[in-house]
Amino acid sequence: MGDPSVALPRGADPAERTRVLSRAHDAFTRDGRVEPPVRAVIAKSWRRCARARVSPECAPRVDMAEAELRSYRDQHPLARVMPLFRDLVGAFAAHGAHLLAVCDARGTLLWVEGEPGTIRRADRLGFVPGAHWSETAMGTNAPGTAVALGEPVQVFGAEHFNRRVHPWTCAAAPVRDPLTGALLGAVDITGGDGLAHPHSLAFVRAVARAAEAQPALREPAAPGQDTLTALGRDEALLVSGGREIPLGRRHSEIVALLAHHPEGLSGEELALALYEDEAVASVTLRAEISRLRRLWGARNLLSRPYRAAFALEADFTAVTRHLAAGAVPAALSRYPGPLLPSSTAPGITRLRRRIEDQARAAVIARADRRLLADWVCSPWGADDPEVWRALAGALPAEDRPAALALVRSLDRELSAAPTTPRGRARR
Repeated sequence: MGDPSVALPRGADPAERTRVLSRAHDAFTRDGRVEPPVRAVIAKSWRRCARARVSPECAPRVDMAEAELRSYRDQHPLARVMPLFRDLVGAFAAHGAHLLAVCDARGTLLWVEGEPGTIRRADRLGFVPGAHWSETAMGTNAPGTAVALGEPVQVFGAEHFNRRVHPWTCAAAPVRDPLTGALLGAVDITGGDGLAHPHSLAFVRAVARAAEAQPALREPAAPGQDTLTALGRDEALLVSGGREIPLGRRHSEIVALLAHHPEGLSGEELALALYEDEAVASVTLRAEISRLRRLWGARNLLSRPYRAAFALEADFTAVTRHLAAGAVPAALSRYPGPLLPSSTAPGITRLRRRIEDQARAAVIARADRRLLADWVCSPWGADDPEVWRALAGALPAEDRPAALALVRSLDRELSAAPTTPRGRARR
């Protein structure tokens, strides 16, 4: 079978594999059929691209002006490890006529550097700083797919969804914040057939790990890099300017709601989202906001409407982005549990249910035994008969009876349980 992570198996002829993959690519874009020897990781990416209606002939989009891009790059945390990337990858890229590329967590290219002739070819392709190379923008490609999956990936020739990229091969690995685990972006090597070697994937993975181990990434973050961790915990953790700020339950709810509404919320909207009792005086909310400002910093929390002064990246928004892109394994790898599970704030309750329903629906639709088993083995999914039923259907016939027996038991328990005002059985 060989290593499924390797784009070009040992001993394979690159030209012949390119021809076979090109025929498979044509078949998929024509009628949605995936034919051998397309690897599973590539087939899944192609299907995500098809669902996102990505054209195999599309061109990249560049939205930022040069000055805006320069400012954004200078403030991005990966700027701190660019010297390391250049030291480790620069000489390798220059010697092999390859490119070093670094993108952010949305797949926007921040830096593209390398041998001048290869840079000129990349320019004609639109593989340039500021261009959007996410899966949903440009289809299957190493940096875009690496940030979609949250995993290293190698893409060879016609494995790219976009036909214009078929002459290229690339390998990329995601880079995460070592303090919070938040995805920062990916480091990528792009070039010719020589990069189809398994060493290329191992090399770029090692470069990403070296970057995450750098003290520079553990330094206080610049403004604009605040993060909130609120999944699977009753009290959230806010990281702001390099400080870890444990939040109480009410402050956890407020910051989570502001992360979900970056445009801001009026005092009335925020009060309705926080308090079950609509008669709660506005002075109560103002007192909570005042205490939160002292904790977080007055400059970080604006009013009229209430909003974060800088971009606030929450773990639950990263999960929903992965789910929207069809990257279910990556989403679940960052889902340690429901959002602020003990909160009864109406806005949090609605958001928690929406995220959980979206995640479980994606798991059921994927029909992957491993993902289904992970869900039912979790504290929040252990009593979910619908997922157990899906798992039973995905298991070999000899393994189904035990799962089906548990489904019947859960169905009996839930039918006998009293329901909540919303009509759901209490678990």
